[in-house]
Amino acid sequence: MDVRFSIALPREAYTVAVVRVSLGQALRAGGICADCRSDILTAASEACANVIDHGHPATSYEVAAWLRGDTCVLEVGSMGPAFDPGSVRPPGPDAESGRGLLLMHTLVDTVEFGRSPSGLAVVRMRRRFDPACRCGARAPRPRSAKV
Repeated sequence: MDVRFSIALPREAYTVAVVRVSLGQALRAGGICADCRSDILTAASEACANVIDHGHPATSYEVAAWLRGDTCVLEVGSMGPAFDPGSVRPPGPDAESGRGLLLMHTLVDTVEFGRSPSGLAVVRMRRRFDPACRCGARAPRPRSAKV
């Protein structure tokens, strides 16, 4: 089953929970298992939190996801300059934050930064699934790239 999900939200902390619930329901409807849903929702939450905490001072941001065949594509975007992952230093061992990018790279197969066709600065994440069960087998993980 193909599933499409999109939502525009104010840049407010409470909206991360709105994304988790709404996107979680869409992933469940698409037959994604609980473990894989958890990975995707955690990666989405980190991307949303980054937009809210560090993004351009626009008043809103957008989240879109597609399930087609054996792949889930998730985009989180906002107005402003595209993010350069090379501009971020790794967090120190005692840092209380700064691990969102690492989590995203760990939980999905690819993480890309760039621009959407509509001009938003986006992070695009992909996660592949075994087409028979929509969970389990994952594709090799290329490193970040520009969109």
